[in-house]
Amino acid sequence: MSTLSIIVPLLFMASLGYFVTAKGPFSKEHIGGISLFTFYLSIPAFLFCNMYKADLVKSFALESLLAFYLPVLAIFAIGSGLYYWLKDNGASARSPVFGLSCSYSNTILVGLPLIVGALGEAVMGNVFAIITFHSALLFAMTFLLSARFGATAHGLRSSLKGIVVNPIVLSITFGLILNLFNVPLNDELFSALSLLSQPALACALFVLGANLSFYKITKDWHFALVATLIKLILLPLCVYVAGHYLLDLDSTELAIVVLLSASPLGVNAYLIAMQVQALQPVVASTVVLSTLLSTLTMSIWLTILL
Repeated sequence: MSTLSIIVPLLFMASLGYFVTAKGPFSKEHIGGISLFTFYLSIPAFLFCNMYKADLVKSFALESLLAFYLPVLAIFAIGSGLYYWLKDNGASARSPVFGLSCSYSNTILVGLPLIVGALGEAVMGNVFAIITFHSALLFAMTFLLSARFGATAHGLRSSLKGIVVNPIVLSITFGLILNLFNVPLNDELFSALSLLSQPALACALFVLGANLSFYKITKDWHFALVATLIKLILLPLCVYVAGHYLLDLDSTELAIVVLLSASPLGVNAYLIAMQVQALQPVVASTVVLSTLLSTLTMSIWLTILL
């Protein structure tokens, strides 16, 4: 399968979401309704069904987890330290938020559809094994470091609770538990969940494009550009080096971890920035810039990896 044949359908769905929201009949309230269906019903059903069917022996590979998370943690530290050195002087929660902007990937809306298009649904278990801890780890680190500069413990507790009961995390967890203990699932129920899951990836891309129409690039675009370049170039390069040269991953595992890390900044990072009241314009700009530029950088990675 060519890189173009993978990228074009994804771009079409995201572009459709953007234009019917920015120029067409869809309002923010309409997109909010589609988002609720997508993230609370369709995607959880999709993740549950695929986790339930996954080959767990092949899915949870320590080398893949290390190849992804060690570079992610290193880039989080580098991004935080860079902003501290350039701008922050240790006076606020902005440094960890900038670190989050450099290291947090949109694994569900971008990484997952791209990997499915490139490698097929057979690798779903490998993807879920990696992304299960992604948000919890990076968001917890951001809140804990931000707490030094005034982020409340209540904000930390409520946010961590939100991560634990997140429908994405719950669906993967329940699918994993039923798979692990070989719990049989009624055929009719599984068929119903499979039907519910069918529009998941298309809706996710549509919502991604629609959400881009709500965010603007601000006057702090230069910081957003730095975060974008770190996110799209340095992070996946580090993951590639770690996976290929240090941990000797096979081609499929390497493609999964690199493509996940090469995904643009996830919209949830903006919600974290709002909660700790730090760098909201920069994070919103980084979401837009990294999403737009990722069409180029991910095409390059697909060419290298496939």
